[in-house]
Amino acid sequence: MTLSFPVLGSRGGTLVAVLAICMAHEASAQRNTGDGFLFSEPAGSFSIRGGYSGASASSDLFAFTTDQLTLGKSSFSGATAGAEMALRLSPQFDLSVSADYAGVSPRSEFRRLVDQNNQPIRQTTDFRRVPVVASVRAYLTPRGRSIGRFVWIPNRFTPWVEGGGGFTWFQFRQYGDFVDYKTNDVFNATSEASGWAPTANAAVGADVSLNARFALTGAARYTYAKGSLSSDFSGFDRLDLSGVFTTLGLTVRF
Repeated sequence: MTLSFPVLGSRGGTLVAVLAICMAHEASAQRNTGDGFLFSEPAGSFSIRGGYSGASASSDLFAFTTDQLTLGKSSFSGATAGAEMALRLSPQFDLSVSADYAGVSPRSEFRRLVDQNNQPIRQTTDFRRVPVVASVRAYLTPRGRSIGRFVWIPNRFTPWVEGGGGFTWFQFRQYGDFVDYKTNDVFNATSEASGWAPTANAAVGADVSLNARFALTGAARYTYAKGSLSSDFSGFDRLDLSGVFTTLGLTVRF
């Protein structure tokens, strides 16, 4: 194909030719950003995720509750959702801040006791956790590669590990009908403990790139925390807030 230009002189023709080549190169680059590369390495990422939160439920209040009521340890596990913001520190390391929510409200009744009308004695237990943690994430393989000064291509699969700490907000609340073990009387009551507890966090996971901008992120995250109980639960040790969060999410690089 032959390009023709108006009569502008040798300098004018050369300028028009250069502009045409630059415009074609820019259009081609814009198309390619949707096909697997960015113009520079991402500065960070934002993720939303969901999955399953398995509660350890190993403190003595859980043991008492599962012995007296028709609940098991698995009754305190359930769905979780969260979000994370990460900033790139280096090609291998990120600093992230995340928050997750896990909450269940199982209903129950006393295993071995009934009321004066031979009816079940029923109640509900709310157990909620919101760990808010800051972590350093280390990528075990390169996240991508640079071509020249302006092109960055992400790798398809990138595993990582992370560790950090923060605080977990929690609530443990029981409401409904209960039994006075001294008199065997049935009464209605609400008992609650809530607050913040120091938390340690460790995780393993991987990013699977969908394209240059988006990735799927899978992770298994263990949080360790124990919360102080209120006077409503006098005589019990601190509440176990630990557990494993298994999640899958969508990550957006920016």
